[in-house]
Amino acid sequence: MTDGPVEPVSPLLFCTDAELGYRRSLSDFSQALTLDESYRLAHLPLAAPDHPRVIPRQDGKFYEMGRHSRVFSLVLPVDDATLQASPAFRELESALKAAPFAGKIAWDLLPRRRDKLHATICGSLGVGEPPVIAPETRRALAAIAPFTVELRGLFSGNVNRGRLYLPIYPQKRDGANMLHKVQAAFGRPPGDLWLVGLYNLTEDLDAAETAALAALIERWRDMALLRFTLRELWLLGAEDDLVLDSQITETLPLGG
Repeated sequence: MTDGPVEPVSPLLFCTDAELGYRRSLSDFSQALTLDESYRLAHLPLAAPDHPRVIPRQDGKFYEMGRHSRVFSLVLPVDDATLQASPAFRELESALKAAPFAGKIAWDLLPRRRDKLHATICGSLGVGEPPVIAPETRRALAAIAPFTVELRGLFSGNVNRGRLYLPIYPQKRDGANMLHKVQAAFGRPPGDLWLVGLYNLTEDLDAAETAALAALIERWRDMALLRFTLRELWLLGAEDDLVLDSQITETLPLGG
């Protein structure tokens, strides 16, 4: 007795850089990288509160030494233990620790954020109190089957210069970017940047350090660090942009 024909397994397809905004939003490395105003207002007070270039507050902004009213967002969770188990990620982190700017990374922040690693999918869904998730939104999420995402690295953007990220490349299914489907379920327009904030600088970089960072980003930007199936999303409330003071208020499953 012989087995019947085996159905071919379709290869996983991911969104490409032509469809995403990572190349367009990369830091300009033609001059020494300096911590920008948004970083000095929202991040530097948490990474290096005694730094003389900290912006403690600013008219029209709700930050007070990096803290603000509790803001709720929909985020894509990343399991730190799984990330740490990736040989490619460990190699990247070893390269960062050997880089000439390693002493300007706030390594002490990493353990404090370990259980809240994420990329924001829909920001500012509510302030002060958790938003009410509408029944039609829950039905839309239930109709989205779990899908795969891939973390690559490293990335430094043209906003919040001073933070280093791992960019997310979502799966394409039937020609659709699956994170766009999630955003549509919440009535949000499609985005093209989903970033896992990981490392924070505590100082500007000089020309040599900037060149070293640019070389690391060039070397690692197409390297897959971790691939996993996304089965749930978090509703996360946080009182700072590094989610040091944060709470997961609800877990929202995909595919029902």
